[in-house]
Amino acid sequence: MISFDGAFYTIADPRFEMTIPAWEGYEPDTAREADATITLPDGSRRYATFMTLDVIQKLMDKDARTGESLGGRYFWCSDLIIIRETGFVGMAAAVRDLVESGEIVQACGLLDPIDDAREQ
Repeated sequence: MISFDGAFYTIADPRFEMTIPAWEGYEPDTAREADATITLPDGSRRYATFMTLDVIQKLMDKDARTGESLGGRYFWCSDLIIIRETGFVGMAAAVRDLVESGEIVQACGLLDPIDDAREQ
């Protein structure tokens, strides 16, 4: 289900394919956060940021120290999906549920189509 090409992890599911950049120190079983591109069977692509609650807490604590975001009083991130457990398997389960429920359209922003001519 999870493959690795040296730069990206790919999670293949019959309902979608999810690509996650390989960040240093982030392993598939222990990642507490990740950015992902989700490709659906119709070719449309969506974007998601996954974070656990402890990652959000750490960011807000940092902002409290630095004065950002009104001294850590708020946090925002577009296309955020908060996960309870760490790892890519849980992230994929969340995407699977969002796809099956149709809520992927509201939860994850639409990316531009890939322009094959531009990539050549």
